[in-house]
Amino acid sequence: MLRACSLLLLAVVALQAQARVDSTQAARLDRDLTPLGGERAGNAAGSIPPWAGGLAQPLAQYRPGMHHPDPYAGDAPLYRLGSHNLADYQAQLPAGLKLLLEKHPEHFLEVYPTRRSAAAPQRIYDATRFNALNAELISGGNGVAGVAAGIPFPLPQDGQQAIWNHIMRYRGEQVRMVTSQAAVLANGDYNLLKLERDLYFLYGRADVRPQDLDNTLFYYKYKVVAPAMLAGSALVVQETLDQVLAIRKVWRYSRGERRVRRLPMLAYDTLRPDTNGLVTADQVDAYNGAPDRYEWQLLGKQEMLVPYNSYAVHQQGIPYEQILQQNTLNPELLRYELHRVWVVEAELRKGFRHPYGKRRFYLDEDSWQILAVDLYDKNGVLIGLQESHPISYYEVPMFGSTLETLYDLQGGRYFVDGLDNNEPMYDFNARLSPRDFSPQALRREGN
Repeated sequence: MLRACSLLLLAVVALQAQARVDSTQAARLDRDLTPLGGERAGNAAGSIPPWAGGLAQPLAQYRPGMHHPDPYAGDAPLYRLGSHNLADYQAQLPAGLKLLLEKHPEHFLEVYPTRRSAAAPQRIYDATRFNALNAELISGGNGVAGVAAGIPFPLPQDGQQAIWNHIMRYRGEQVRMVTSQAAVLANGDYNLLKLERDLYFLYGRADVRPQDLDNTLFYYKYKVVAPAMLAGSALVVQETLDQVLAIRKVWRYSRGERRVRRLPMLAYDTLRPDTNGLVTADQVDAYNGAPDRYEWQLLGKQEMLVPYNSYAVHQQGIPYEQILQQNTLNPELLRYELHRVWVVEAELRKGFRHPYGKRRFYLDEDSWQILAVDLYDKNGVLIGLQESHPISYYEVPMFGSTLETLYDLQGGRYFVDGLDNNEPMYDFNARLSPRDFSPQALRREGN
């Protein structure tokens, strides 16, 4: 009996040791690795430059409230990648992007010089350094303990740790935004849905301690503004950290019923409202929620052509019909660069259901933002592609997507979220508090 207890204790200690790194490894964040765990050096070919701190300050011409001026507007494309030269670059393309180019020969990628613009506040770097020595997975990988801000696992040892880095990356402390989304049909038709959105992050706030989180990551609320027939409907989410321990709490206000209802489930494969059946709940922000339905594998790093520094499609005043073309976004407005990404593969566990039997994620080494996802059905057929088109919100500073897309590679449809070209720019200093994200607050929103 004593021997069995000793072996059990050794096993527990071993698991904890795997969850953390030693001080020698953590010290690499001050030397050869960036503060968030990327490689400081460029690549041998010189096509990826060293990281030199990213865009940590606003441009001189930037003023609060502006759509962000493009710091790289003077860059010329290195080359155009399309069906005519696809074979030369296919090793650097996510499988879904390669298939998208094959299915739509009119589509192309403008490939630009690589600019490592990702940056975060110094306190996030300090917290990440602390996390390297203290963060650990708990509840079978469904939660993270010992952290309150920063990337939990800057030197990831497995796929679960890597996906938690994306889920818990820094996105500011609060933000108010007005954006539109659209499900674009195969014939090019679409309807815009305009939303007012508020986000209040508990994880990542200054002066928040691990015990202050109470299993909460952030609060989220949206209200439909247009079209008029849907205006007034609203939703509020209280996002839990360990969603197996306690599922996220969601309430929805229906303008027609004029009442607030608690939704029993908005997670995993539940369809996200108002997306024409294209988007599951766990595809918001490329991936969110509990990781328990998948087996996660860290496949290593790879140099890939991915969306990056997408300032052109972010600029103020661009008509949405100029962005939303039949089959794909307007390629003239998109920017791709060569970056090192962590490749993480998720296989659906036996006994669980989901439209996607396998997903392959490509995570930016400098920010942990998911940049692309290959989506496979239960038979291993490639059926979808997700892309996040990011910029550096340098006034925060924070690196995140300005536009997110999901392509149905079988049906020819696609979904896009984050259209903000004709709306006020994000307000990262909005006056928000957790009290704004209650069922009572949602009821007030609807009146």
